[in-house]
Amino acid sequence: MDISESPANPPDSAAEIARIRGLLGQSKFQEALAAAQALAERDPGSRDAPLFCAFALRRLGRIDAALGVLADLEKRHPSFSRLYEERGQCYVAMRQAQPAIEAFLAAVNRNNALPASWAMLEGLYRMTGDEANARTAASHVAILRELPREVVIATALFMDGDLNGAEPLIRSFLVQHGDHIEAMRLLARIGIARKVYDDAELLLAAVLELAPDYRLARAEYAETLIEMHRYAEAREQLDRLIREDPASRVRLQGLYATACVGLGEHARAITLYRELLAGVPADADVHLSIAHAQKTLGQQEEAIQSYRRAAQSRRDFGDAYWSLANLKTYRFTPEEQARLRELTADPAVASVDRVHALFALAKALEDEGDYAHSFSYYAQGNALKRAESNYAPEVIENNTRQQIEVCTPAFFAARTGWGVASPDPILIVGLPRSGSTLIEQILASHSKVEGTQELPTVQQIVATLRGRDPDPRNPRYPRILTELSAEEVRGLGERYLAGAQVYRSGKPFFIDKMPNNFRHLGLVRLMLPHAKVIDARREPMACCFGNLKQLFANGQEFTYSIEDIARYYRTYLELMRHWDRVLPGWVLRVQHEDLVEDLESHVRRILEFCGLDFEPQCIEFHKTRRSVRTASSEQVRRPLNREGIDQWRHFEPWLAPLRAALGDAVDNYRS
Repeated sequence: MDISESPANPPDSAAEIARIRGLLGQSKFQEALAAAQALAERDPGSRDAPLFCAFALRRLGRIDAALGVLADLEKRHPSFSRLYEERGQCYVAMRQAQPAIEAFLAAVNRNNALPASWAMLEGLYRMTGDEANARTAASHVAILRELPREVVIATALFMDGDLNGAEPLIRSFLVQHGDHIEAMRLLARIGIARKVYDDAELLLAAVLELAPDYRLARAEYAETLIEMHRYAEAREQLDRLIREDPASRVRLQGLYATACVGLGEHARAITLYRELLAGVPADADVHLSIAHAQKTLGQQEEAIQSYRRAAQSRRDFGDAYWSLANLKTYRFTPEEQARLRELTADPAVASVDRVHALFALAKALEDEGDYAHSFSYYAQGNALKRAESNYAPEVIENNTRQQIEVCTPAFFAARTGWGVASPDPILIVGLPRSGSTLIEQILASHSKVEGTQELPTVQQIVATLRGRDPDPRNPRYPRILTELSAEEVRGLGERYLAGAQVYRSGKPFFIDKMPNNFRHLGLVRLMLPHAKVIDARREPMACCFGNLKQLFANGQEFTYSIEDIARYYRTYLELMRHWDRVLPGWVLRVQHEDLVEDLESHVRRILEFCGLDFEPQCIEFHKTRRSVRTASSEQVRRPLNREGIDQWRHFEPWLAPLRAALGDAVDNYRS
């Protein structure tokens, strides 16, 4: 191991790591060992301290002890490439060529930017007479030697998951040396890992300008566009890759299918996924993707079978079980419940699978009427999910205060006539689990309305306005709304409409059912002053507990604790009251309980608000065949009933903290 290239460390241990590294560099192995052992005791999660212990032990001739340290490190950090590299060095010291080769291969399979491991592999292969593999290893050594040392080190750090170590190093290199294709691509990959997709997209576009034939970068560009929900552009990139190299079709097929899903072409995606299964019939993730597409198309029985195949393909696949539960109509067999109990109790099961299993088991017990144990499992799942979240309710509350300060009647009056005059969008906002999918299904049953999906464009525009690394204490957005020109606002409106166009088929109106857009209605009003906005509202105890029961695929981090969801609901009420004051009559409020009690009159009210004539199929919305992606997909394919209105009352004995956290919102949610 090259000590100078060991991973970066958190600030509190960085100085000590640097000191230990210095001791190792001076061959003071006994002193370094004592210091590394002390650091390992103080910081049990450290990867460096045990790695340096192993290094020092090997150099002191205590190989067995070094291997023991590495075995323990592997249990805690199985993806850490450096431990396998050091294990290879131990076996070299023991003159055991085959175990050394296996260890170095394990290292480079996890991190292909390890020059020392490739060089050792080249030598070991030559020593054992394996010239073909020796040449392969030598080619990797040569490739890495051609790259600047900083790029190699930063790539190795990135591959080991050390983004904080890799990013400043590669940024500094680019500042000093200007455009460098591999450095730019690495910085883009770091952006993707951090989910800063705007930066990654710009960097990869620049790489392709400099090197249009760089196929790997183009594939990463397509993947980034998919993450940005720019599915049509992503498919153009994938089409180009496949056209230039038809043999790459199989390798790119998963990405292509994802783009098809994003474009609403679920049947085509299923065909593509099935072709992938021809090569790997037990691929659990592919079975899951097929099931999701089938569910979206309303093929419930087929989806159930595919979810079961996913669970059979990987026994600890919690997502497969949760997806069955998330159908809302599925009932688990006793054998499946027993398996869920095993998953929830097994500490060796990955956290993400345990969370899925906890929510699935909670739903199974709720369906059986065992509400006490059901609530216990919901609580455990929420606690585990919340512990892994960085959600800060103060950020949302601060944004709400700033929206109220910025978006005043005078602010809108001074900008009358701004934006795009299109009346096409119908936005449905509110909280998740508030009945928004029902309203969407009613409207999408109308002959003049396109039911699209939860469009990401408003959120993407907000991300652009916030800028990179926003300061939560003094954010640019929404303050920046006061600085935009009429031309800039119109451009944002055109960007929104262009983003929706790919989902439209020519109907005059379309739906954007992104609930959290209620936080950005000031921006929406500027961009699209003639858009229709419907606020889907649900009684707070039912709505909040509905969210606590729901495990979302991504986002909605405010739903995993009673305090968080209650604060979010109160903030929602505060902001919607503000929009009612400054933009009276612009938002139509639809109370879910009222809609269920008197469907026809409220359907007529919704259609009149949208400027649409009454059509009877809007009452019989459950007969409408269309793609529905949300958790309510199966519920809106059935006739309306009151079943879900008071479901939360089964759990009322355990919801006193929720009622207390909601405060006066429990009684004043209609105003």
